[in-house]
Amino acid sequence: QSFKLLGFLDVKNVPCARESVLYGSLGSLVMGLGHFLATSRVRRSCDVAVGGFICTMLGYWFYCRYNLAQQKIRQRMLKEGMKNRILFEGSYLDPEKEQSGSERSDS
Repeated sequence: QSFKLLGFLDVKNVPCARESVLYGSLGSLVMGLGHFLATSRVRRSCDVAVGGFICTMLGYWFYCRYNLAQQKIRQRMLKEGMKNRILFEGSYLDPEKEQSGSERSDS
């Protein structure tokens, strides 16, 4: 069962959406409560809480998506490297074969 935030953001299936909403809620609570304790102004504290939610959620969203993109790039590079390793293993293009040959001539 999926949960759609604002009718379009599927929190269950979109990467980083759940964590962003949770951290945004926590940021909202901390900033709103902190502003209320400092000033005792209810309306302004609610405004600060909404702003804190938006800023925290967007900040964590971009941070998480950036890390996810980096991880996908590393996975793609590793997958390609493993494919090349299997493809070139034992052939004259094998880099390990050249290293082991030069090590034998040095000793």
